[in-house]
Amino acid sequence: MTETHLQEPAQETLAKTFEPAAIEAKWYPHWESTGAFRPARPDAVPFTIVNPPPNVTGSLHIGHALDNTLQDVVIRYERLRGKDALWVVGTDHAGIATQMVVERQMEARQDKRTNYTREGFIDKVWEWKAESGGTITRQLRRLGCSMDWSREQFTMDPHFTRAVVKVFVDLFNRGLIYRDKRLVNWDPRLKTAISDLEVETHEIKGGFWRFRYPLADGVTRADGLDYIEVATTRPETMLADMAVAVHPDDARYHSVIGAFIEQPLTGRRIPVVADLHADPELGSGAVKITPGHDFNDFEVGKRAGIKAADMFNMFDAEAQVVQTADGLVPEQFLGQDRFAARAMVVAAMKEAGFLVPHIDKDGVEHDFEPRTIQTPFGDRGGVVIEPWLTDQWYVDAAALASAPIAAVRSGAIEIVPKTWEKTFFNWMENIQPWCVSRQLWWGHRIPAWYDADGRAYVAEDEAAAQAQAGEGVALTRDEDVLDTWFSSALWPFATLGWPDEADLVKRHYPNDLLISGFDILFFWDARMAMQGLEFMGQVPWRRLYLHGLVRAADGQKMSKSKGNVVDPLGLIDQYGADALRFFMCAMESQGRDVKMDERRVEGYRNFATKLWNAARFCQANGIGGSTTLAAPAASHAVNRWIIGEVVETLATLDQAMADLRFDAAANAVYQFAWGSFCDWYIEFIKGNFDDETRTVAGWVLDQILVMLHPFMPFVTEELWHALGSRDTDLILAQWPQPGAGVDAAAKAEVEWLIALVSGFRTARNELGLSPGAKLEAWLPEPSAATRAIIDANGGAIDRLARLSAIHFAPAPAGAAMQVGAGDATLIVPLEGLIDIAAEQARLEKALAAAQKEAKALEGRLNNASFVERAKPEAVDKARADHAHHTAEAARLAAALARLG
Repeated sequence: MTETHLQEPAQETLAKTFEPAAIEAKWYPHWESTGAFRPARPDAVPFTIVNPPPNVTGSLHIGHALDNTLQDVVIRYERLRGKDALWVVGTDHAGIATQMVVERQMEARQDKRTNYTREGFIDKVWEWKAESGGTITRQLRRLGCSMDWSREQFTMDPHFTRAVVKVFVDLFNRGLIYRDKRLVNWDPRLKTAISDLEVETHEIKGGFWRFRYPLADGVTRADGLDYIEVATTRPETMLADMAVAVHPDDARYHSVIGAFIEQPLTGRRIPVVADLHADPELGSGAVKITPGHDFNDFEVGKRAGIKAADMFNMFDAEAQVVQTADGLVPEQFLGQDRFAARAMVVAAMKEAGFLVPHIDKDGVEHDFEPRTIQTPFGDRGGVVIEPWLTDQWYVDAAALASAPIAAVRSGAIEIVPKTWEKTFFNWMENIQPWCVSRQLWWGHRIPAWYDADGRAYVAEDEAAAQAQAGEGVALTRDEDVLDTWFSSALWPFATLGWPDEADLVKRHYPNDLLISGFDILFFWDARMAMQGLEFMGQVPWRRLYLHGLVRAADGQKMSKSKGNVVDPLGLIDQYGADALRFFMCAMESQGRDVKMDERRVEGYRNFATKLWNAARFCQANGIGGSTTLAAPAASHAVNRWIIGEVVETLATLDQAMADLRFDAAANAVYQFAWGSFCDWYIEFIKGNFDDETRTVAGWVLDQILVMLHPFMPFVTEELWHALGSRDTDLILAQWPQPGAGVDAAAKAEVEWLIALVSGFRTARNELGLSPGAKLEAWLPEPSAATRAIIDANGGAIDRLARLSAIHFAPAPAGAAMQVGAGDATLIVPLEGLIDIAAEQARLEKALAAAQKEAKALEGRLNNASFVERAKPEAVDKARADHAHHTAEAARLAAALARLG
């Protein structure tokens, strides 16, 4: 041993109690102020990730805690491995959400947006951001996220806005953005279009109304009827009906295809058309077609030759009835809310004799058949979405999707877990045009200007648009803004300064990894892949890791209405950020959701406390931090063994991180730190602190702190400095490089001792023997290797197994317990130590009870009816109880066997 292997412990003794709050408050500001999060290794290999930008209106929820913990583990790990690590951080301007927040504040002051000019309202939004928009970034700091705050981004920053405008203009010039009249999901509360991905489907109690539509011009069907019966869940839309569709092979309607119907309320003549959309097995087999207010009807209308520009629109932006282009909507319906209009339409059709009543099972007549309807709601506005025909801007998503599809197929983008590839391909191969315009004031305004004839001029600024239109042509700016996801799709390269900062883009694009929830695979991930490949010619990131949701302990999805939402900041206050972070990693198993379990979080707080106490023990015994990366020389078996354990743990940890198996990585370092080091190594070396052991113990503790740092950054940084005077903070230290192997002989020797001690402790517990009682064991004819281990470790065996002697001879006759270790079986006579008959009776009774419970539970679990019909949490509990009683029975049987 040389003096350079070991430092003297720091002068300041560690506090007796581990208190995470003070440590967290101390280290995060230090890291940030010293630039520890900024990439500053120009000669190193870059490693880049970007955070899914949270809404500027947001606050940290448990999903953010999972997502950002996983990212921080990766970035800290790569930083320790010597990479020039950049974690890009920023927030999204969140068009709808932010405008809603500001408008609500205005309403509270009896004010409203329309009291201001557009520019005046936008100024109000910027004021709000300056005062209240930094909540979530402060909370990310509390979680310990080592993001490069010096380059914090915002999707409305001037440089980002330039990138957004350039992408829009370039896509337009390439024919990939166009303006079209199509149906959109319209939110009547927010008065804007929203995407399919922002629509939530709820089950609502509704009805199925049936009506008779009379055939015009004296035409009758083959069966002599002069009407066609149609059914609908939205009677109000008949005010804009333009056709009735029947299946071309439905014999009931062959004779009337091409004939006309006179719609009873409007008097509008509408054709009967043949279309495969009509299902002969559903209802009457005839479907009323309102192409301006239903997505399926829109497609039927187009196939019937109705141009989008000619489709009737019967609602205004607030979903109130307006006059259609043909002027045939009766006056009494005009101005009515859509649901009030529904009741009026039904009443009018009933009064005119065109309503077909529903007869229930008791023979009672009703206006409609009760149905549970899958109804679309806006995820922000919270009202029923209306399919609405309007002019909007669209991206040719199908054209942009081909390159990401090819990238995933070729492996240029690796999706982890791989099971998500099928979902990705299915969505991308069936992708629809992407509506990117929103009827808001807050956001990136669409760079398009119109002349008096409605001709659009798309350009990066008004001067360029004017140049296109010609001198003297009056232009009007498009009022709409872009979908928030349009701008966030540029996140991997626009955050690096594209198109201006070429050097930074060149160094950090493509990003190495993206971590996101599976729920934004299409909102964000797929769109980044589209724009990155289109504008950069390369994938935006080489790997895409999709994690699950954090669910309540019973497996249910968290929601405010259920009252089962968990506040991560409350958990940090109670247990510390390190404990919450470690829980997230330990529970993050690929392809599975994380079930919230506060007891596990508390358990990882206990883990941090155990490490703290181990460091205090080392400090008190003259063990300090190491000054060498390489493992120190060692002659004692226990020291050679623990060095080998470091080597094996490091290999397991590195492989788990390479595979993005966060649970396996966390488990590897946990088992080593708690089990190998704290529970065994420290016990073995107590009372034997020679220079070699102090040096090895200090080096091993350093390796634990470095390997654990990505998961638990705060406690590890504190202990790192407490164990000695360091040249650098732990966050910027070097990843372990033991330069050693596994000593097989030392490993076998120590594992034999561990098996022996564990076996005796278990046996004492099972048989009710005092833990401190000294025992004698007999071991006839031990192998040479076993005898050598016993001879070399007599003191440890006496101290830890409480064996005062091991006799290499046959055991005396009588009841005895047996304990195995390696190839040896040690026998301990029990005469005089316990009442053997009473203990045997106790164990037999307990064994019978455990076997009975296990058998009963096995019967329940083998009952298909129970497994299929019971609540999932009840089935899970039955399985857990069965496993518990089965294990208990095995333990008791082993205890009985020991008595033999």
